[in-house]
Amino acid sequence: MINTKMLDELGAKFSEMLASSPAKDIEKNAKAVFAGVFSRLDLVTREEFEVQREVLTRTRERLAQLEARVAELEARKA
Repeated sequence: MINTKMLDELGAKFSEMLASSPAKDIEKNAKAVFAGVFSRLDLVTREEFEVQREVLTRTRERLAQLEARVAELEARKA
């Protein structure tokens, strides 16, 4: 049977080894590079996108109403 204490110790040593490896530095550097690139891009959050989509939907609905009203007024005039 496998000794769980031994597995826990092995897992802890493996985690410790990974934390001090160059892979951790590479990951940290890659995150910094990507954060810098993304900060220079003109990106919006999902929440901001959804708000603007709602505004656009309402604007389109209002435009359709106004176009119908103009068409009605032009028809009356003619």
